Amino acid sequence: EAMNLSQSGNYLYLALGNFFAGDQSPGLAIIDVAEPANAGVKDVWVFPTPTQGAGIVEVEGDYAYLGAMGHGLVILDVSDKENIEFVASYTPDITFPDPNPDPAKYNARGMAAKDNFVYLCYDAGGIRIIDVSDKQQPVEIGRYSNPALNARPRAYNNALLQENLLYVSFDYCGLEILDVSNPENIAPISWWNPWNCQSNPLNWFSSPGHANELALDEGCGLLFLSSGKSDLHILDVSNPGQPDSCGHFGGIDNGIGTWGVAHYDDKVFLSYICSVIPFASTSTGVKILSYEAPCISDILEAKNTGLSIFPNPATSTLTVRWQQGAFKAGKLELQVFSLPGQLIARRQLRNSDENCQLDAKAFPAGIYWLTLSDGQAFSIQKVIVD
Repeated sequence: EAMNLSQSGNYLYLALGNFFAGDQSPGLAIIDVAEPANAGVKDVWVFPTPTQGAGIVEVEGDYAYLGAMGHGLVILDVSDKENIEFVASYTPDITFPDPNPDPAKYNARGMAAKDNFVYLCYDAGGIRIIDVSDKQQPVEIGRYSNPALNARPRAYNNALLQENLLYVSFDYCGLEILDVSNPENIAPISWWNPWNCQSNPLNWFSSPGHANELALDEGCGLLFLSSGKSDLHILDVSNPGQPDSCGHFGGIDNGIGTWGVAHYDDKVFLSYICSVIPFASTSTGVKILSYEAPCISDILEAKNTGLSIFPNPATSTLTVRWQQGAFKAGKLELQVFSLPGQLIARRQLRNSDENCQLDAKAFPAGIYWLTLSDGQAFSIQKVIVD
């Protein structure tokens, strides 16, 4: 069974082996999708031990890195798409952070890979950074686990790398942001812990949410986090030191739960699973959500900076002023969006007025995007309402 996938060019790489059942071999399949309507399997590789399945696959260059759960990291040469070759496997030490570990809780289930480093989520074993510059001799050079969870259940599920920042989904403990600029000395930056996971050891079962996969709208500073029976949380990570919950989709304890999440342009894709532990979910499927993101992203770029807003933060009257000549058309449109992209207010203006005023008391306290456009030129500012 396919559990995860990664795309590189015209090829999909599927991580094979159901890790919930635990009775399937880890494996990798390569699918040629150059013609999506006529996709074809190029090759399949299967680990010789028929247990535990696979959690994730990432590809960099000619190599695929397979998270083979209890079997650790598997490195495969995929330069010849029709002949996957085994290179090496590496099982990290399980005596960290617990010197008396339960081996069943140490699984290579999530990762990011870049520049010959693999950033591995090792389940109860925390984060491991593995140097794979020598493909046949991978070596661990850094490790991290949140000390607040010592003697309590922990599960590092997945990771997303943005330059020197590693965003890590931490199951019932939310999200951690780590500085990995020095792989040998991983430094915690912040911890978004909405479910107060460290309060008692049974929270893993009773938690309202379980953070699994992550997707990032880098331009907007928005992180989308699949969160089990809480469906989807949206975080503002524009300041990595203070991740802030700014949006949510779905319900709690409604019998359905998410596992996967992906982001493309102005859409978010959620995958739902059937599960019993740690959250109950009785339905599978996919939901596609759209959102308006009026920020400087890959698909919407500010072309003009002729906009000023004051005071900011605002408590009562908010003045919006634009430079003469910044916009060519006679009519302008001002829009106010919530941070996740919901349109809150719209006003038609005359360019010649050069300013307008808004009643900040009409908006709940929070962070907003304010945009001004004449249909060609476009300006945007972030606004804080206290």
